[in-house]
Amino acid sequence: MMHRYLPMTEENRKEMLAAVGVDDIEQLFQDIPDEVRLKRSLQVSERLDERSLLRYMRGLSGQNADFDQYVSFLGAGLYDHHVPVVLNHVLSRSEFYTAYTPYQPEISQGELQAIFEFQSYICELTGMAVANASMYDGATALGEAAALAANTSRRKRIVLSEAVHPEARQIVATVASGLSLDVVEVPCGQDGVTDAVRLKEAVDEHTAAVLVQSPNFFGCIEDVRGLAAAAHVSGALLAVSVNPLTLGLLEAPGKLGADIVVGDAQPFGISASFGGPTCGFFAVSEAHMRKMPGRVVGQTTDRDGKRGFVLTLQAREQHIRREKATSNICSNQALLALAASVYLSVMGKQGMQDAAKLNVNKAHYARQALTAIPGVTALYEAPFFNEFALRLPAGTSVEAVNEALLASGYIGGLDLGRVGADWEGCMLVAVTECRTREEIDGFARALEVAIG
Repeated sequence: MMHRYLPMTEENRKEMLAAVGVDDIEQLFQDIPDEVRLKRSLQVSERLDERSLLRYMRGLSGQNADFDQYVSFLGAGLYDHHVPVVLNHVLSRSEFYTAYTPYQPEISQGELQAIFEFQSYICELTGMAVANASMYDGATALGEAAALAANTSRRKRIVLSEAVHPEARQIVATVASGLSLDVVEVPCGQDGVTDAVRLKEAVDEHTAAVLVQSPNFFGCIEDVRGLAAAAHVSGALLAVSVNPLTLGLLEAPGKLGADIVVGDAQPFGISASFGGPTCGFFAVSEAHMRKMPGRVVGQTTDRDGKRGFVLTLQAREQHIRREKATSNICSNQALLALAASVYLSVMGKQGMQDAAKLNVNKAHYARQALTAIPGVTALYEAPFFNEFALRLPAGTSVEAVNEALLASGYIGGLDLGRVGADWEGCMLVAVTECRTREEIDGFARALEVAIG
């Protein structure tokens, strides 16, 4: 729905100036010293009428490279997944679309129930006892996992796998800086997963948590059970960041020994939207429930015995004792958590498994097709879900290849050279259930021509 903007008239302006007792708008700013006042004109156009403005804005939006114009093989945290048509119909309902934080259960039952359903789904998928009402995104959730572990154990060391998404690692570092935590990074091994030997060496009695991602940044699936054992030997917690769609096929991390499971619900019906927003989730074992950031919605009954929903846990420190808060985040992504819940309810258990299988099968078909191109090889051989890294022929510029692919109608994979010098000339490719055999074959042909 498009809302019209109705500007105030010159008469409105005069009435307001008269009401405050000045003759000119400049008089309102006379207390600002002249040396800090803007001396140059702003680089903006003359005002446009409504039709001209709309035409101009449509022209700008037409310059965006979106999934309607291009076939995307780009992932690295945001993916082109199927969004069921019914989803936006539910999200657009005014009681959800305009809802604010549900402090008052007597008027927010629909919103509270939606959050409760989201929490229930996350617990079922992750194998954990308790999930909160959502986080801003998956990377934020991983940073909060580090904070929870340090808060619980009173230890100051965080062991972080280099195979975790680099942006998430930056957020962990930022959180650690504020809490005076020491972050030790463990390198990625030759097989594309966390170096288990180096990780065991890094974990000691000062370690609060081991933070890993599976599938990791390079698409490889980590040995969660083995990593949990390595962490627990020294009494550290294991926090795992997961792609939730993989849990349609893989064992729940909670059943493999994880103490904290986080991730991003973007694969569950949340569009990429040029980079966000998305919806993080955060689940823990019952022992750590009261240290969780954010809030938890619970189910209860009213005095007449009818089912109802309330905020079971909300950290009061965040309202009245800021210095004792478990986190400085006390909000959640309710609308996008609702999107994930609608997606899961529409897809069901079988639908989610089918979608996950399509991701696996199509990604493996794509890697086989792409590595058949002369000079193109798989960077790692570890098992993967829907994302994999390729090494292009020596001397090939991934940036130039991606420009050529875009001209052919394809959004190529992520240039891993931007992450580190070790991955110069490598590309991270994502293949979701949305990609067809024809699109994959066309991408392979276009890549071969671009490498040329």
